[in-house]
Amino acid sequence: MRIARLLAVASLAAAVLAIVPATAQADPVHYYVALGDSLAVGYQPGLGDTGQGYADQLYPTLKAKDPALVLVKLGCSGETTGTMINGGRCTDGRYPAGSQLNEAVAFLAAHGADVKYLTVDIGANDVDGCTPGGSIDPVCLAQGVLTIESNLPTILSRLRAADANLPRSVGMTYYDPFLEYWLHGVQGQLVATASVGLLATINTAEIGMYNQYGFAVADVQGAYKTASVLPFTTVAPYGSLPTNVATICRLTYMCSVQNIHPNPAGYGVIAQAFAAKIS
Repeated sequence: MRIARLLAVASLAAAVLAIVPATAQADPVHYYVALGDSLAVGYQPGLGDTGQGYADQLYPTLKAKDPALVLVKLGCSGETTGTMINGGRCTDGRYPAGSQLNEAVAFLAAHGADVKYLTVDIGANDVDGCTPGGSIDPVCLAQGVLTIESNLPTILSRLRAADANLPRSVGMTYYDPFLEYWLHGVQGQLVATASVGLLATINTAEIGMYNQYGFAVADVQGAYKTASVLPFTTVAPYGSLPTNVATICRLTYMCSVQNIHPNPAGYGVIAQAFAAKIS
């Protein structure tokens, strides 16, 4: 009888040990990978890269649905499509693989199905220098668009190839900071008006490439009311402004300190545009 009891206790202990690791095992880690330029890292004038960018504000929304989610921010302020591929912009050691794209590809290849979300914004810095002195340089702009059209497919195709599990991947259109020129007289208003159409050309090109590689596209251009002139809205201290200009003044630092980056509220609007495409 004693031997029988010992065998029964041993059998019960083995059963408990078999159950405990399964119930005590931690949830697997999942990842949200954020790629891009200064918008992806939340740059703000006077503060530099912050924790208030669109990726930072989108992350809690995604984490509420998946508590095991971890944010991986790989963005680089000032990144162009070319430096994203080849490196050379952020040289602080954050990219052991040599460039932001190489680092992202390595991460995607290593973590596979555990990457649940991927967001990217890139291309603005390819054309950012095309508005010298409150004017628009059409030759510079055309060259910038050609560069984007050459490089963005390389970026997107390599990201796609690195993760066959196809995480929920979303790119974005850009808002138009140069609407701020409206504040500087008749000539500035002509430039601001023209900038809307030029931005639409860039965004249309990017939308086509994102869609080609299976990315959804967050409508940041629409969220910032880029094409909406009416109604005019009073914004202190600038007076009565078209809707699109008023939105730029409210959501970015462009009207106050001539800096193209969003304020925290502006980054929040971008985060909402991404959330609409991810959820």
